[in-house]
Amino acid sequence: MSSIQNRINTFTELGKFLNQFSREETRKDSEVLNNDLFFDGFKHQMKLAQENNTWFTKDNILFSLENWSEALQKENLNRWISEESLHEHSNRTVAVVMAGNIPLVGFHDFLSVLVSGHSVLVKQSSNDKHLLPFIAKYLEYANESFKGKISFTEEKLEGYDAVIATGSNNTARYFEYYFKDKPSIIRKNRNSVAVIQGNENESDFEMLSDDVFRYFGLGCRSVSKLFVPRGFDFDPFFKGMYKQHEIIHNQKYANNYDYNKAVYLMSEFDILENGFLMIKEDESYASPIASIFYEYYDDPVDLKIKLHQDADHIQCIVANNFLENEVKFGQTQHPKLWDYADGINTLSFLSTI
Repeated sequence: MSSIQNRINTFTELGKFLNQFSREETRKDSEVLNNDLFFDGFKHQMKLAQENNTWFTKDNILFSLENWSEALQKENLNRWISEESLHEHSNRTVAVVMAGNIPLVGFHDFLSVLVSGHSVLVKQSSNDKHLLPFIAKYLEYANESFKGKISFTEEKLEGYDAVIATGSNNTARYFEYYFKDKPSIIRKNRNSVAVIQGNENESDFEMLSDDVFRYFGLGCRSVSKLFVPRGFDFDPFFKGMYKQHEIIHNQKYANNYDYNKAVYLMSEFDILENGFLMIKEDESYASPIASIFYEYYDDPVDLKIKLHQDADHIQCIVANNFLENEVKFGQTQHPKLWDYADGINTLSFLSTI
């Protein structure tokens, strides 16, 4: 068996381990490798993650784990790496600087480095520090070849050959300077948008509500901006959004809603709201929590040109038969392994360092 296939088999076992934790139920499967050692410990790490960051609700953590257990099926892993020329004996040390906006947001980079045969040096966000180190322990126990290839640091990064760093537009400028002498992928702020054409039904908008509200809108794949045809009636949109109305019972979300509503009202901005979501006409792509921006368009061709020109600001475009690389309603938070952040192929980068 090749060493690459050996690593894929280990991540497949991890997928089976994570599959025990879902929103429907958490159930211990006696067939899962090393389960007696890790099952209860991982439940405890999930609890710590919730206590450390109140945006990390149990529902959102479990949603993330469900997605990763699906992605880490052997056929998905094999399809993902099949187009890449990964080397059997690669072993560089790749530093990965992770964001902390949603649970396990840096896992794809972590997975990419290890499956490529490199060693990973992880610098986590303090907002998301509990789940990944425990997963790393599981991998090391399941496959001895991972021992010594995974390390975490809270100190200054040292002894690395390449870097993958994710942050805000401000931190990206710092990263670009700091890592200028190393091969790197530097990711900045991006947001996702939805193109409304006027022929959507209530079911489409209900599915769109998942794209808007999952992770409280904190992910780069969360829809924060709508493009709507001039004269659009927002009633069907709000009816679809109502599916998520219980989100206002989250205290942190409610505080943001109240604060941003007060700011809008004091500034005398023209907003529409339904008690848990505000919409505001605005050309920006990044909207505050509990709000979504919209912009009118007159000509679909002009909109396609604008979206192409603004591609560096956009992670996903949700639409229904509008663009070639669009994402269907309700699917932004279900990326495949080959749906790369910022459109940069991480495996190709890792195969060239």
